[in-house]
Order: sequence, then structure tokens, then C-alpha cells
Amino acid sequence: MPITASLPTPVQSRFQSPLPDMFSNTKTKIRAAWCSGVVSIIAPGMKYAAWRVTGSIALYSDAIETIINVVSAVAGLWALRVASLPPDHNHTYGHYKAEYLSAVAEGVLVVITALTIAHEAWVGFMHMHPPEDSLLGISLNGGAGLLNLGWGLFLMRMGRAHHSPALVASGHHVLSDVWTSAVLICGFVLIPLTGWLWLDPLLAAMIAVNVLRTGWDMMRTSIAGLMDEAPDSQTLGEIRSIISHTATGAIEAHDIRARIVGAMTFIEFHLVVPGAMSVEDAHHICDRIEDGLRAGVGDALIHIHVEPERKAKHTGVLVLP
Repeated sequence: MPITASLPTPVQSRFQSPLPDMFSNTKTKIRAAWCSGVVSIIAPGMKYAAWRVTGSIALYSDAIETIINVVSAVAGLWALRVASLPPDHNHTYGHYKAEYLSAVAEGVLVVITALTIAHEAWVGFMHMHPPEDSLLGISLNGGAGLLNLGWGLFLMRMGRAHHSPALVASGHHVLSDVWTSAVLICGFVLIPLTGWLWLDPLLAAMIAVNVLRTGWDMMRTSIAGLMDEAPDSQTLGEIRSIISHTATGAIEAHDIRARIVGAMTFIEFHLVVPGAMSVEDAHHICDRIEDGLRAGVGDALIHIHVEPERKAKHTGVLVLP
């Protein structure tokens, strides 16, 4: 008769080990999201002022793109709070995918922003006019760009360190705004020097293309997470190696599957053990594997199905002696 184990058992124990670290990381991520909201209010204010003093369509488009950061920061904060909720009877695997929903929503907003900017660029081509007080406008826009540069780099580092799709998406969004501002300022300087009024709507059109690209990348990555896309080959290789080195006493592991949702890794596989092995001995092997996996990949929910040796497929991970 096959020995079957789904470890850890019972339901509540599945979540006890990962939660303390997860909550600590979540508090850090929520603080970062709050700070992102503050920065996302100051920077648009500076860019809005730059547009008001110049009347430039390009600076107007840049201000619109930056204002979206405010909405994105709020959405990211909501997602992080939801993702930090512990598992309940309706969501026994937790609420980790809330971060992906936030990133998808932010991507949609970015795409809508790109289309709005493209429309303004077209209007600008039809009705060209010279910008006013260019020096003050460039100074205000450049100051906002420097503020966003420091903040965007910080968000990217925090998001990757804490495996937060919401923070990484916000970081990408903020940095795209920085590169937009840099190109915009370089081109904007040429308008009063050359008299080429068509540069203003052209710069706005370039902003629209860049924003559209960023929004598409954000949506593609987040949708992959929502669809439970498998981890990269390096992560899967690490999981297989850990199982091979920690499952001493077993014969093989097969049907290994994994997915990453936010900061949590879900892993499941079949573990083949000698048919005469007791349930207690098989349980000890599973505990050892789980400890090794969590040490290697971080927070993880692991499901192991134990089978007798007649179920071996000889196609999975062979256990090292």
C-alpha cells in the first residue's frame, strides 16, 4: 500500500514557518510604498509647474506620465497590504497574487497614459507654438528627474531584495520617467537655440512610445506571474539539487513542479522511498528536504507525496547517497 504524505500537515502548520520573515519583509515593502507615494506627489508638482511656466506640450506630456505615479503608488500600497494578510479559509494559500494584480493595473494605466500623450503630440504638430521661460521649466523638470532617479533605484533594489513584483514594477515605472526627462531636457534645450518648433511635439511623441513600451513590459511580466509561469532554469536547477542532496534514504524524486508568487515559492513533487520504510522515517526525510529548500530558496510552501519504490519512474532526480 503506498505511503502518502502531504507535508507539513495539518493546514495551519503549512504557514507557520514562512510567516514571521514574510511579515517583516512586508512591513519594509509597505514603508517603501508610502515613501513612493510622497515622492510621487512632489515630482509631479514640479513637472506641472514646469509645464505651466513654458506651455510646452512635451513638458505637459511628461507631467501627465509622472502624475500616473501617484495612482500607481496608491495601487501598490493597497496590493502590499492585501498580500500581507495571513491565509484564511477562503485563501488557504495566502494573498500573494495581489501584488501581481497591482502591477497589471499599473501597466494598464501606463498604456492609457501613452495613448493620451500620443494624442497631445498630434495636436501639437497641428498647432505648433514656441515654449516660454525655457530655463525655469528645464530647471524644475530636471530637479524632479533627479528626485525620481534616486527613488527609482531604491525601489528596484528593495523590490528585488524582498521579491516584490509591486515594488519592482513601481521602480521600473519611476526609472522610465527619469530617462524620459533626460531625453526631454536634452531635446528641449535645442528649441530656443534652433527655432525648431516641431521638436516640442516630436519629444512628446517619443515620450509616448517609451511609456507604451514600459507599460507592455510591466503587463507581460505580471501576467506571467498570474498564470503561474515556471521559475527560470537556474531556480529549478537549484531546487532539484537541494532535493538530491537532502533526501538521503529516499530513492528518487519526480514530477517536480514549482511556481513563484510574490515572495513565496510553491514546490511540489513525488518522493520515492523503499517500500518497507516506516511513515516516521519518510516523514523525517521530508522534514530534512523542506528545511533545505527553505534555506536555499527562502519562504516556501512545500507539498511532498511519498511513494513506494515500485512507483519509481527513473526520470526525475536521483538521490545522492
